[in-house]
Amino acid sequence: MRPFYVILILILTSMSGEAQNRDKERMPAVSGSFYPGNERQLSAELEKLFDNVTRDDFPWAVRAIISPHAGYTFSGSVAASAFSSIPETFDYENVFIIGSSHRVSFAGASVYREGYYITPLGRLKVNADIAQDLIENSSVFSYYPQAHETEHSIEVQLPFLQFRFGNDIPIVPVIIGSTNTATCKNIANALQPYFNNKNLFIISSDFSHYPPYDIANELDKETADNLMAGDPDRFIEYMNNSYKSKIDGLATRMCGWTSGLVLLYLTDPHKSLEYKHITYKNSGDTPYGDRSGVVGYHAIAVVDNNPGTKVIYGNKEAAFSLSNEDEKDLIEIARNNIRSVLYEGRYLETDPSQFSQKLHEPLGAFVTLNLDGKLRGCIGRFIPDEPLFEVVKQMSASAAFSDTRFTPLTKDEFEKVTIEISVLGPLKKVSNIDEIELGKHGVYLRNDTRSGTFLPQVAEGKDWTVEEFLGYLARDKAGLGWNGWKDAEIFVYEAYIFGENH
Repeated sequence: MRPFYVILILILTSMSGEAQNRDKERMPAVSGSFYPGNERQLSAELEKLFDNVTRDDFPWAVRAIISPHAGYTFSGSVAASAFSSIPETFDYENVFIIGSSHRVSFAGASVYREGYYITPLGRLKVNADIAQDLIENSSVFSYYPQAHETEHSIEVQLPFLQFRFGNDIPIVPVIIGSTNTATCKNIANALQPYFNNKNLFIISSDFSHYPPYDIANELDKETADNLMAGDPDRFIEYMNNSYKSKIDGLATRMCGWTSGLVLLYLTDPHKSLEYKHITYKNSGDTPYGDRSGVVGYHAIAVVDNNPGTKVIYGNKEAAFSLSNEDEKDLIEIARNNIRSVLYEGRYLETDPSQFSQKLHEPLGAFVTLNLDGKLRGCIGRFIPDEPLFEVVKQMSASAAFSDTRFTPLTKDEFEKVTIEISVLGPLKKVSNIDEIELGKHGVYLRNDTRSGTFLPQVAEGKDWTVEEFLGYLARDKAGLGWNGWKDAEIFVYEAYIFGENH
């Protein structure tokens, strides 16, 4: 009988493991009601919604969207337009989906911390590491399973995400259980380190509930205008005043206003970001809506407000820009740090709180010194684990005193030298040199332990072919010989360039 008991134990162990896995899966709560519960029907419905979207392409990075969460019959076209604002080529590392609880009230916010969210289109894995980090490092976050069990605000966004980007992007589902504005600010502060161009934030919210059709159009525009102004205090004041008005049928001007407020606190430090309106409709615009009492839906995107400068992040084209104040701060850091090392023998002390959030992002940078129109030093870092302002500080000293092609900078030269800074996008490996555009791309060569780079501006004013550009780089910077690039790995990158002489 011994084999029977062994088999039985194996079966029970397997069943126990499957049960544990099911415990970690958040099963659909509103499929078959808010949206089709059948994979084929849901895919067909989404294809139709996306095919009918009319929009202008956004040629820059989309940091966040506001998307409605009603039944697809009513709000699906607006949600599709929100998701369509995101270029398909963007490769986000994570998608944060934030909704305000419709079912239960609780302190702070609940982040789903393990397992998968399930829809008829498949499973989306939760980034458990981020969830646990939020819970451990912020008292405002917890894991409250009841908040997620029947809540629809996150669930209805997922099929749009899956249809457009597939099932491979990890998600971070967040439900806000409080209406306290200070709590919303604390939630945003905890999320701020993740609010960068590597992650997408989806804010799930409808707008006005149940006013007559014409009034809804006016109210929803007013609410969107106050939200898109980007000022958290203004939005709070507007929402507080809205409760004083008596409008027949009106239950709320924005059901997910706390989620919208968290977004405002997230975007507030990032002065290069801008709210852009995409689409508005309400339930009265559908054949099934009763115009005597409607629900409003906006699609809104948060984008970079300077689409002119592009940087390559991975295999996606994303906007990058710095404000004039950011550029000034980085130039001053570089110059004052060189002065401090030169005259006092120590690095400049900096106060991180004085710099914008953009300068806290971990970005690579090169610092170039020029004297009388000629190169006097240039050193940088591609893959930083420190904020941009710190990278610029360190590289400024290295360019002045550690570039082995030159003697250390003197006090007399310091007064005459000009500083140029190149903020870098990540490296992208190329398999064909036809992919290289001189003047646009910097190039990095690597062969075993030998490597070298030319910044994009090296090609300016030179009548080089791509082969000559690579030849000079291989011979003069990488030490590989004129034809050494042919056996080397070739990477390209783009740079945002500014300086004292620009």
